[in-house]
Amino acid sequence: MSGKRIRQFHRWVSMFFMATVVLTAVALTVDSSLVWVSYVPLLPLFVLMGTGVYMWFLPAIARRRARRAVA
Repeated sequence: MSGKRIRQFHRWVSMFFMATVVLTAVALTVDSSLVWVSYVPLLPLFVLMGTGVYMWFLPAIARRRARRAVA
């Protein structure tokens, strides 16, 4: 995946994550017996962590590739 595509994917997943957090908060205030609902935001959170770490290291990867291309 290119950097631009991974950033767009990260943005969409972050919007989905925010929606799951809001819906989870609403669901837990309505009915406290639905404890499993509190785990729903974890999946998009882990995806966000993965894409975030990838984007964090993207500049270092690009520098390394540029150095190899010159050598």
